[in-house]
Amino acid sequence: MKEKVRIWTRQNERILDILKNEGRYVVKREYIENKLEDCAKYYFEVYSWYTREASKIVPKPEDVKYPVWVSITSDFMLQHTPGTVILELLVERDLIIVMDAEKWDRVVNLWYVPLDKKDEDEYDKKLKNYGISNCSNAYISSFYPHLKNEIIKSWDRLFDNSYSLSDLKQGTIWEVKREWVQKIIK
Repeated sequence: MKEKVRIWTRQNERILDILKNEGRYVVKREYIENKLEDCAKYYFEVYSWYTREASKIVPKPEDVKYPVWVSITSDFMLQHTPGTVILELLVERDLIIVMDAEKWDRVVNLWYVPLDKKDEDEYDKKLKNYGISNCSNAYISSFYPHLKNEIIKSWDRLFDNSYSLSDLKQGTIWEVKREWVQKIIK
């Protein structure tokens, strides 16, 4: 029998009807657009990269386009907000992709993910030599395609659990199944 672990996800309260009626929840594009509004277009680029790379680690179901974000520990669990519910799930460990939260913050901000402090300082110096104040500008600008490629390549380190930039961990799963729900916090 495969090992199961408890994880938590905060979702719009509509997830309860979806789970009741369909038995399964997957993130849809419109959910992201509704939640993130004007910022959504930036997230879609990063989420597309993440989905492509993460599915090499844990294969995703055919119909899934985006991950479901989960908290790995109750200490780091997102708190309840109006219009949301928190689901406590019991899921097979091998269905969860766990990552360093600081590394993900860098990816989602379109920044370079360093190997260590020395690597970070060297990359910051490189950007400064180009007159670039931060990695996001190097990524967004069409003038530095080689720097953008270096940034994207560094994102692969998100999945390297041999080192961390922080002690905080978070994760993703590809779907939420009704039978995984152990507790609903409203």
